[in-house]
Amino acid sequence: MAVASTLPRRRTAAASAAERTARRRTVLNWVAVHALAIAAALFFVLPFVFVFLTSVMTDKQALTSDLWPHHWQWSNFTKVWNTDGFLVWWRNTLLYAAAGTALTVVSSLPVAYALAKFRFRGRNLALMAVVSMMMLPPQVTVIPMYLFWAKQLHLSGSLWPLIIPMAFGDAFSIFLLRQFLLTIPKEYMEAARIDGCGELRTLLRVVLPMAKPAVAAVALFQFFYCWNDYFGPQIYASENPGAWTLSYGLDSFKSAHHTNWNLTMAATLLVMAPVLVLFFFAQRAFIEGVTLTGVKG
Repeated sequence: MAVASTLPRRRTAAASAAERTARRRTVLNWVAVHALAIAAALFFVLPFVFVFLTSVMTDKQALTSDLWPHHWQWSNFTKVWNTDGFLVWWRNTLLYAAAGTALTVVSSLPVAYALAKFRFRGRNLALMAVVSMMMLPPQVTVIPMYLFWAKQLHLSGSLWPLIIPMAFGDAFSIFLLRQFLLTIPKEYMEAARIDGCGELRTLLRVVLPMAKPAVAAVALFQFFYCWNDYFGPQIYASENPGAWTLSYGLDSFKSAHHTNWNLTMAATLLVMAPVLVLFFFAQRAFIEGVTLTGVKG
């Protein structure tokens, strides 16, 4: 009887020990997973923290090894904002990014729709041409394009040589939109045609609302590219300070204030802020548009 009564106790103790072991293993796994996530987050966040802390330091402290501001000098942002030409750089960058994004989306969507839903001779050849343009480095065409825009059309010293070509589509945007449009069932288009819709109306009324995630992703990609573009403005607009963008103007600002790291970091923050805010509010559409492309080849 005594032996029989101790068996349930031993089983209960063993079950409790196994439960504690499983719970300990779960906690250790959680700590390991989140420790890596925290380390990765710090790896990306700490450079921004360093830039921000330096931007609010005084001129003297910015040249020392101190990481925490002794005096929070918020006037650095005002000095940068009031710098001659800074507002002009902002205006030019907004024009370049907004016009370039709108033209790219408007010109790329119909091409992607045709490659995804139309059946015509040479369709695969056209797709191969689009993919080939994606792999072509811009440095290969920069000299003939510069000769065309500067010598033939006399548009050097402006941003128009960078904006106008976007009205003729972008290879990466076309490919990304085409991959997304392949996931839309053709029955939707057929139903629209039965109701009397033409191809343009089908594209605008049926396809476009369903392709909003991909369109948002393409728009954000293009906006970020235009906002951060340094190579293009350097080639076409460097001779005219009135046509400089923020990326090119920031390089000039850094050269003029190479000993004022606090002002340089403040200018960097003012340049990065719109992109960070835009991505923060549009990240859901951006991630959804990217992840849903390429489902169907």
